[in-house]
Amino acid sequence: MTSAPDRPSVLLAALGPTADALRPEVAQYAEGPGDGIAVCDGVFSVAGSRWGRFGLLARPFVGPRLMITSYGADVPFHVENRLEQAPDGAAELRATRTFRFARRTETFVDVLRVGEQSGTLVNRLGAAQRVELTLRCEATPEGHLRLRSERAVLRLGRLRIPLPGVFSVSVQVEDGFDDDTGCQTVRALARNPLLGTVLTYRGSFRWRIRHP
Repeated sequence: MTSAPDRPSVLLAALGPTADALRPEVAQYAEGPGDGIAVCDGVFSVAGSRWGRFGLLARPFVGPRLMITSYGADVPFHVENRLEQAPDGAAELRATRTFRFARRTETFVDVLRVGEQSGTLVNRLGAAQRVELTLRCEATPEGHLRLRSERAVLRLGRLRIPLPGVFSVSVQVEDGFDDDTGCQTVRALARNPLLGTVLTYRGSFRWRIRHP
C-alpha cells in the first residue's frame, strides 16, 4: 500500500521494501493521514509514569509537552496525526497525544521524519524538540510495526549532545491489530538504566481520517 506521491508516508518510506511484511490493517494505519488528520480514540489498559516528580524536575530542561507525570489504569486517550513539511522541505509526521487521567489531562507531542540511514526514523520529542531519538523501524513476524531506539541526543540550539548511559533512555513501540476486537493496538515502553521504566502505555483504539 502506498501513499499519494504529494503526501508521502513517513513510516512506509522508512520501512522501505519491508513494509510489504506488515499486515494490511497496520499498513493502512502506517500509510498516514495524507492531506487530512488521522484521529485516534481509545483506552489504555495502563499508562503513564510512576516517576511524576522526576518528570516535573526534568521539564525545565526538556521543555513542555513531553514528560507525563501521572499513572493510571483504563485511561482514555486521543491522538491526532498530521503530515507537515519541515523548513528544510522534509515530510514530518506530527503526533499530539492526550492522556485523560482520572485527576488531570496530560499531553505530549512528537515529530517523526525519515532518517539518513536506511530503515531509521528521527524522532523529536516535546514541544521544544530538545530530545531526539534515532529509531530502528521494522516489521515483526506478526506483521506489526516496531520502532526501537538506537541513539538519544539532547538538542540545544545548534549543539547536539549525545546522552550517555545513565542519562539516556531506550524506547520501544509496537503498533498492531487485534482480530477479535477489530481495533488497532499499541504498546510503548521507555526505560532509563537507573530509574527503570519511565513511561509505559498499552491499549487499543479505532481511527479515522478527518479532512479540513
